[in-house]
Amino acid sequence: MNTQVEAQPKGRHPVVRKAFAGVVLVIVAALVLKLVIGFVIAIFCTVVAVAAVLAVIWALKTILW
Repeated sequence: MNTQVEAQPKGRHPVVRKAFAGVVLVIVAALVLKLVIGFVIAIFCTVVAVAAVLAVIWALKTILW
């Protein structure tokens, strides 16, 4: 004969476990978002640096030749 008390998992209550899982999901989502933003900024900075180098080369070519 099973009762409701025996059917529940031992330890934390289901509400606490769900709240903890929600907090973990929020933290992981924030970290992933930070990584994605960092990756996009790194690509943007690289593109800007290449454009600046090409602009300097173009300007020197225009002035000197």
